[in-house]
Amino acid sequence: MTLDFKVLIADDDEGMRLVLRKAIEKSEGFKVVGEAVDGESALHHAEALRPDVIFMDVEMPILRGVDSAKKILDINPKTIIIFATAHEEYMPKAFELYAFDYMVKPFRIDRISQTLARVKQLSLNLESAPSPARVPSPKEKALGKLIIRTKESVNLVDEEEILLVQREERSTVIYTRDERFVTSEGLTELEERLDSSVFFRSHKSYIINLTMVHKIYPYGRWTYLVKLKNTEKDALLTHDKFEELEKLFK
Repeated sequence: MTLDFKVLIADDDEGMRLVLRKAIEKSEGFKVVGEAVDGESALHHAEALRPDVIFMDVEMPILRGVDSAKKILDINPKTIIIFATAHEEYMPKAFELYAFDYMVKPFRIDRISQTLARVKQLSLNLESAPSPARVPSPKEKALGKLIIRTKESVNLVDEEEILLVQREERSTVIYTRDERFVTSEGLTELEERLDSSVFFRSHKSYIINLTMVHKIYPYGRWTYLVKLKNTEKDALLTHDKFEELEKLFK
């Protein structure tokens, strides 16, 4: 992610949209590309504008912010969702979605600036991280074959070649070092067929190859970012799964 962040504001309160827009426009590296007055239009704007960051109210007409966020994250799970709402009781739902942040109205303007600074610092940390050397996978023997059905064909892929599996554009995508397979199968279905000693469900939208884990960085209040060897691809990791991963590697 570059330091030129596209921001979408979704709130049915015109005054709050104005407050957010003014605060965001004062922050270098951020540009408001659209505004939405309900959850459904937020979803449509997210699909069309591809924002990096979304400030999302929880209670909005037509489609609630939480439900809109779920649909948006199924298109791009790395969209940074920041809930800005008067309803503190929705924080558990935000936790389930792994929102980057949760701001309870009324909040101070500097609270917005602090959150945007964290977004910017996260990007700087990731961009300054050294690229891992291209080294072979530390596997001693080949795993089995995974059958992947796409619209065009049935593919037999060596499991040891799979880097990660993720939700993307409402489909499931399997990435190897050199190929990308899109299937209608769910992550849970594929998880059941993959070797559980090697493949780890790190997040509701990701399955990662444990032998390819290189580095882990904080990513929001409840989430981490996993960098994988031999690829620019990365994945998200929840706090609970991070603790589980720590035990595995110990």
